[in-house]
Amino acid sequence: MRITERFRHFLDYFTTNFPQPETELHYANPYELIVAVVLSAQCTDKRVNMVMPALIEQFPTPAHLAAATAEDVFPFIRSISYPNNKAKHLAGLGRMLTENFGGEVPSSIEELQQLPGVGRKTANVVVSVIYNQPAMAVDTHVFRVSHRLGLVPRTATTPLAVEKALVKYIPEELIPKAHHWLILHGRYICVARQPKCSICPLSSWCKYYEQNELAVAKAGRISTFPAESKQNTDPLSTT
Repeated sequence: MRITERFRHFLDYFTTNFPQPETELHYANPYELIVAVVLSAQCTDKRVNMVMPALIEQFPTPAHLAAATAEDVFPFIRSISYPNNKAKHLAGLGRMLTENFGGEVPSSIEELQQLPGVGRKTANVVVSVIYNQPAMAVDTHVFRVSHRLGLVPRTATTPLAVEKALVKYIPEELIPKAHHWLILHGRYICVARQPKCSICPLSSWCKYYEQNELAVAKAGRISTFPAESKQNTDPLSTT
């Protein structure tokens, strides 16, 4: 199957069955979203949503966060992965938002990446979710699912390479949605260790499913949920 056909199947299914996907992070404004996304690195959205209410109550604006130290922030995020580093990042983020950007979350990827704890993935999430820009954030789910479906070539071995490969074939207006489609499919169906291929609506054209079913047929065995191939490596941490 040609790659253009794979993208057509992907876009047709999700635009029909899941036309308005949204992030599962809870937020009320751009400031809350960027804080939540910084906390979500190598951590589940569910855990982030649990700590956000108390954190935002204590530090409701960038100015409040700017006045805090990492030691002030730490008790509110101690259950999050890497709390020491993230406490430092948030305190620094509050100061930079206040001093350099007038307390507003910038709308450009370049400016966002100047903020502590904000890499390209986080910046892409913010501009996509808040400003509806055609940015594709590549986390471990997007990386895994796009490879399994055959949407990106095997040579796309870095998040940036995957990002470029995906946006090449997805219409700009659908890129923010496609980011969520891939994440949510990876979170609930195409999971890392035991992908739920038997209930996946995309299996009829999925490259991973086809290869695993072919391998099973050659071995003369019956497969249920195929396990992740040891040759299929993922340079991103599992979240």
